[in-house]
Amino acid sequence: MIDDLYETIGGKQTIWAAIDVFYQRVLEDESLQHFFDSTDMAHLRARQSMFISMLLGGRVVYTGKEMGAAHAHARAHGLTDQHFDAFLNHFRTALDQVGAKPEKADEVMKLLEAKRDRVLNR
Repeated sequence: MIDDLYETIGGKQTIWAAIDVFYQRVLEDESLQHFFDSTDMAHLRARQSMFISMLLGGRVVYTGKEMGAAHAHARAHGLTDQHFDAFLNHFRTALDQVGAKPEKADEVMKLLEAKRDRVLNR
């Protein structure tokens, strides 16, 4: 099931489009934008695209930081479950907006939800 998720949602083109929509939405969200005040967004978009692609079974190797370390700065600035929920909602909206089929978007969201505890370091 996961092996073909990357391709069935549209591969690299869909992932990049979703990442772009996602970060547009996140940066417009007053409850989230402060986490990115000093962030190189081009670098973050590239790393996020790698991570999501790998998570969905694409032939991409994620070369970024380990999940807990990658979110340490955000945790130090108050990252909570409510923020994580908002991130998930924005990503789901982004998937919908770029045309991912609802059942495939649901699968993606389950995979992202499974990362909650690692992101929040618990």
